[in-house]
Amino acid sequence: MNLKVKLDEGAKMPTKAHEEDAGFDLYSREDKTIKARSGECFDTGVHIGIPNGMVGFLKSKSGLNVRHCLLGEGVIDAGYTGPIVVKLYNHSDQDYEVKQGDKISQIVFLPIPEISLTEATELEESERGEGGFGSTGR
Repeated sequence: MNLKVKLDEGAKMPTKAHEEDAGFDLYSREDKTIKARSGECFDTGVHIGIPNGMVGFLKSKSGLNVRHCLLGEGVIDAGYTGPIVVKLYNHSDQDYEVKQGDKISQIVFLPIPEISLTEATELEESERGEGGFGSTGR
């Protein structure tokens, strides 16, 4: 599948480091500091034509997460043609410097099944039932 990508001035084409990677890396167009225990938005300048029946999930880069406690998640719906904006949250006690051209996130494309919702007064019984939040133990 081939998706069209429009780049604003200074934007970098999303890339994969390895052919088998699930996500395409997104890059910062600017230098910016993410203060400790705070967040910042980054306009990547990347516009992607996501077709109906697909979605783009913004996922954190594992290296930024593990080494620097930076997280950022999001959903890019089909039909949205504006620039992809990534919000990164710095959960550490130290400021983090992002430089122009740094990898800041990745976008993973997945199919979305057609689903409709119907209100019901009860649901079918299941083995799990309403158990959640640690109900299966450690």
